[in-house]
Amino acid sequence: MENILLVFVFGFAILDWVATAKEWIRVEWFAKPAVMIFLFAWLYVATRLQGASLWFGIGLLFSLIGDVLLLSMDRLFLPGLFAFLLTHISYIIGFSLEAAAPGVWDIFLAMMIVLSAVRILQRLIPSLRSKGLGGLVLPVTIYGLTISTMLFFAMRTVALPNWQSNATALVSIGAFLFYISDLVLVWNRFVNPIKNGRLLNIVAYHLGQIALIVGVAMHFG
Repeated sequence: MENILLVFVFGFAILDWVATAKEWIRVEWFAKPAVMIFLFAWLYVATRLQGASLWFGIGLLFSLIGDVLLLSMDRLFLPGLFAFLLTHISYIIGFSLEAAAPGVWDIFLAMMIVLSAVRILQRLIPSLRSKGLGGLVLPVTIYGLTISTMLFFAMRTVALPNWQSNATALVSIGAFLFYISDLVLVWNRFVNPIKNGRLLNIVAYHLGQIALIVGVAMHFG
């Protein structure tokens, strides 16, 4: 059952990539939400949403809502942004339930992520203001700091002894791809157009979510 659900996850993801590249809008409206629906179903079958995995299931549901809202990008960007903000908060809670004292890796990782976030915001905020979108500065900044925090909690599993290497590799790579997908989205929309930006965004997003959730299931399941 789990393998069949994963086949559907990847099948609909590839269909959505093709639809994005070909600009098949109606297919996107069908395929994009289907990826999160089947990924949620797979997580449920794999973990029964017991313990910390419940928070990742909640995060997937918020992602599903965000996907639907962002398909109407111009009108519902802020509600979509808020839905994904709740996704990252859910993931942060899920990762933080296994608390551990900070170590050298945590300090180094936090410094690298903070420096990256600051550099990105230094380019993004002036661009928003120059386009007359000053009202987006605060919500985009809050979102950027939140996804950076999610990335930190995912990647700090590398140094946690109770995490197996396969699981920590998947959640780390997945969180990083999720981070990159959002960076491509805002950069393509608000700073400079990126060649095949929409396609790069959706491929990184799907692969990131899939890797993160599979890694979570390996650890918490």
